[in-house]
Amino acid sequence: MNAPILVTGGTGTLGRHVVPLLRAAGHPVRVLSRRGGPPGDGVTHVTADLTTGSELEPALHGVATVLHLAGGAKGDDRAAANLVHAARRAGVTHLAHISVTGVDRVPLAWLRAKLDAERAVVDSGLPWTVLRAAQVHDLVLTMLSAMAKLPVVPVPGGLRLQPVDAAEVAARLVELTLGAPAGLAPDLAGPATLGLDDLLAGYLAATGRRRLRLPVRLPGRAGRAYRDGANLARPGATRGVRTWDDFLAERLPRPGGQLTSRPSRD
Repeated sequence: MNAPILVTGGTGTLGRHVVPLLRAAGHPVRVLSRRGGPPGDGVTHVTADLTTGSELEPALHGVATVLHLAGGAKGDDRAAANLVHAARRAGVTHLAHISVTGVDRVPLAWLRAKLDAERAVVDSGLPWTVLRAAQVHDLVLTMLSAMAKLPVVPVPGGLRLQPVDAAEVAARLVELTLGAPAGLAPDLAGPATLGLDDLLAGYLAATGRRRLRLPVRLPGRAGRAYRDGANLARPGATRGVRTWDDFLAERLPRPGGQLTSRPSRD
């Protein structure tokens, strides 16, 4: 029987796609989380705390491959360091990790933590794979929903995103995880580059809302980096197929509604 593949963040947005794909490929899956969960066909849940390293050793017992999806607004560097430390002791032979496009080019604190998490994987001494992906559709939708709660929505000028479908990111991650360690894989982005204002317009049209939009300028080095496209995928990136408009039409159907997201020039 194949050794189980440990998936951190297996109950999250990507994990909910990844775990069934790994099972379909014939691999038992061990999902790591703080609270655990009910077992399924070939799926077991283990509890551990990445931020402290508590209970990581038993969670990694008998595991050769780890796919690290867990992440949050802060503490990703500490979590990755703890996971790496335990994975070395467990004799893991492939550590795969999801990261973010532009993580090494946009000077923001939360991205610095994610870059440090990458470095923990790269410097682990273990065979590794890192995939940097653009913002998944679900995350962009959550962001726009929060923005649209305001009566007047500030819209940073020059900010562009490349929304990518979570299922496509998951499929690529599974392909990389089951393959030989690949180092830094080509970035994965959505099929189009879209301005934030266009994304918001499409969301408002799909939900039938009207909001005043106030153009604002992002200050400082981070603002300049975003205007320069530092958050966008590197040349040679892999492009997804499912568009933002297709995702939005399925998630927020509006009879007779027309979406207005217009791709900018790459």
